[in-house]
Amino acid sequence: MTEFRILGPVEVHDDRTGRRIVPQGSKQRALLAALVVEAGRTLTVDRLADELWGDEPPRRAANAVQAHVARLRRMLSDSGGGEWISTEPMGYLLRLGSATTDAQRFQRLSAEGRAAASTDPAHATELLGRALAVWRGPALADCLHGPLCTAEAERLEEHRLAALEKLYETRLRSAPHEDVTGELERLTYEHPLRERFYDLSMVALCVAGRPAEALGVYERARKLLVDALGVEPGPALRARMEATIRHAPFADLGTMPSGLLPGMPHGMSDAAALLDLGGTVARLRERVDELSREQGTLLRRIDELAAAVDGGAQGREFGGSARRAARSSLAGPESGPVITRPMPPAA
Repeated sequence: MTEFRILGPVEVHDDRTGRRIVPQGSKQRALLAALVVEAGRTLTVDRLADELWGDEPPRRAANAVQAHVARLRRMLSDSGGGEWISTEPMGYLLRLGSATTDAQRFQRLSAEGRAAASTDPAHATELLGRALAVWRGPALADCLHGPLCTAEAERLEEHRLAALEKLYETRLRSAPHEDVTGELERLTYEHPLRERFYDLSMVALCVAGRPAEALGVYERARKLLVDALGVEPGPALRARMEATIRHAPFADLGTMPSGLLPGMPHGMSDAAALLDLGGTVARLRERVDELSREQGTLLRRIDELAAAVDGGAQGREFGGSARRAARSSLAGPESGPVITRPMPPAA
């Protein structure tokens, strides 16, 4: 089976023969990458020209795109897969047919791993490991010239990091006494703004009986976030810090026959309980973000209606009353507004 590969240098691989086809030249690689990213969808000549040349297209961009497509077609014909690229009224289309992409393989394995995480963390760890092994380097690393490939590379990298986070979560669930503290510490330095790696690092250190170091990880994360972004750690990481302080006297798990921290449900490992806490807080944070967005949309709509009523005193009075009513409806019984996170800026 033929596989188009973009999780690393762009290439085409034939599993039957082991042959690799690597486009020569940056324009050929960028063209193939764009067609693979949009496989099954027509890419217009204008979008392809923008991807290949940006703000400085050649005088006859359509002819130049056509020439590059013809050259790429000849190269792909050597893979024995027939006519991969078809000409459409508005542009060009890559038809995968029986072929696949390494991005699809990664997404399938990572989705299967996530689905198995709650019931069979050991199997989930194996699936997520296989998913991450598909990567041969940064996605589309040699094709980051145009907006299409740049955006797709960022999206794929986010998926890779999310899978990596899930991998360490399942490793802690399936083998809580396996020492992954060093690996997680390295990841916090490689991705200093991703709070989940700090979170998992703290769990691993607590399980290893090193709560003081776990609190040190929190302080390092807090200082970096404040210095770099001017924000405090999010609710999930703060909750992890509080849980660490609460269980610090009992962190030497090796002296506890059951391997449980006091107060945990029978049969639940210390790592699983801490991870469940973080998952709950993360879900609550997502809901708060969702409500914040809804509140921002509502208040902007009120402003629009106020402006439509009248630009003068009547409109201002209507807008002020409506905004107060909206904020009141989103307030708790005693503690004021439910939404305390900053509202998103107007579009």
